[in-house]
Amino acid sequence: MAVVARSGRGGGGSAFSSSLRSFFSYRIFVSAMFTLLFFATASVLFSSHPARLSDSPGIQTTGRAYMHRTFLALKSDPLKTRLELIHKQASDHIMLVNAYASYARKLKLEISKQLKMFDEMAQNFSDLSVKPTYRTALFESDGPVDEEVLRQFEKEVKDKIKVARLMIAENKESYDNQLKIQKLKDTIFAVNELLVKAKKNGAFASLIAAKSTPKSLHCLAMRLMGERIANPEKYRDEKPKPEFEDPSLYHYAIFSDNVIAVSVVVNSAVKHAQEPSKHVFHIVTDKMNLAAMKVWFKMRPVGRGAFIEVKAVEEFTFLNSSYVPVLRQLVSANLQKIYLDNKADNETKDEKNMKSPGDTKHLSMLNYLMFYLPEMYPKLHRILFLDDDVVVQKDLTVLWKVDLDGKVNGAVETCFGSFHRYAHYLNFSHPLIKDKFNPKACAYAFGMNIFDLDSWRRERLTDQYHYWQDLNEDQSLWKSGRQPPGLMTFYSTTKSLEKTWHVLGLGYNPSISMDEIKNAAVIHFNGNMKPWLDIAMNRYKNLWTAHVDNEMEFVQMCNFGL
Repeated sequence: MAVVARSGRGGGGSAFSSSLRSFFSYRIFVSAMFTLLFFATASVLFSSHPARLSDSPGIQTTGRAYMHRTFLALKSDPLKTRLELIHKQASDHIMLVNAYASYARKLKLEISKQLKMFDEMAQNFSDLSVKPTYRTALFESDGPVDEEVLRQFEKEVKDKIKVARLMIAENKESYDNQLKIQKLKDTIFAVNELLVKAKKNGAFASLIAAKSTPKSLHCLAMRLMGERIANPEKYRDEKPKPEFEDPSLYHYAIFSDNVIAVSVVVNSAVKHAQEPSKHVFHIVTDKMNLAAMKVWFKMRPVGRGAFIEVKAVEEFTFLNSSYVPVLRQLVSANLQKIYLDNKADNETKDEKNMKSPGDTKHLSMLNYLMFYLPEMYPKLHRILFLDDDVVVQKDLTVLWKVDLDGKVNGAVETCFGSFHRYAHYLNFSHPLIKDKFNPKACAYAFGMNIFDLDSWRRERLTDQYHYWQDLNEDQSLWKSGRQPPGLMTFYSTTKSLEKTWHVLGLGYNPSISMDEIKNAAVIHFNGNMKPWLDIAMNRYKNLWTAHVDNEMEFVQMCNFGL
């Protein structure tokens, strides 16, 4: 110490000594504060008495009483520490069970059985603590804890804890929001998967139903053929009438192999015509259905003086493979391979992109006769083209007087917003399509078109159609059907008509207003849900069935169910 004192007399010793004294003073102060805090805590613990389980219906495991018991147990009897731990476990599970029961009541869930189970479990824990054997030996005795009784008590508590945990685990999903949300998400995902699958199967089944021949239609055709075979003298071919080529009359073109559908088109048009005797209907079908079609109109002649001409497509001899590109392509191996590949692709495509299975309509020449109207009827100036799935609701003679401004095709536009524009039908990645057409150009409907045949011949549009059809043998310009080549052929040569002339969508769109339908001159059941099929929309079906000749004996015999 003398050395330190002597060194303190130097210049820097005094500062070091002062710092050392300050450090030791700080340590003494901190030690004193911790000592005071310890004694204060100890006085609180020793001034309280341990609460007994009998003082309340539940097990008291919190507060100064529990701390005091634990402190005393450590000093006196190690078994009491074990008892306190058992108390703590039991109390925790009582609180947990009560919490789930309270939450279930708050949610007002219809699970009264589960609520009863929770209440009983909580009561069992409470009853265990007041059981005479355990109350006397464990909780009211001031002496040492009986280890055998403690072991039995512990066993019963653990058994009840095990049951409580199992019960909570089984019902946790009903009360845990995160688990409920996750379970709901899983359920929604699973249901969505089933919905997508069901939609795909439904769309596929709907397409099959739409493209198949119903039993009733097949029956009708067979009955009509049988009538022709049984009575050949009644159905001999008549000579062509001069009205068939009279350009001063109103001429219609209908191309179909569906007998009853054609009869509805003709009946509805004649019914609303002001001068039926001036209307001529040119019906073209395939060779297989020619006899049935002729027998129908022989047995059920159109009233009010209208004229009916029925011919087979084979009678137009100029329509051969050397002249018609489609006929060449129909027999080409390349097109058949594409068609079969498209059918195979349907198994992996969703319902929105699914191609029609077995859709041979675009492979039939009847679907393309529209492009040869000027040559089929060389003496006519104008002709109204009608699909076989339309119903006429007004007199159409005004269409023959509409000023087409020198254009060829009078039709109703079908675009709205970005839908049904040229880009929807054509492949604009092809340079020829990109250079010739506007992808935003509005498309228009086929199925009710007034054609100026003189302008058609002048514009040589049939040659234009042949040009595009030849280029599309590999289906690089469009996939299939009549609509795309029609839009290309009559591009810039179409006059837009008022929308009330032609309302479409009755075969797929259930949201068309009845006011719009009522004001339409022609309604079109385009889509898969044709009115003669079982899958037809009932909302619109009566608009078609109203024109079916139900008095015809074969219609009754074939059970159309209309």
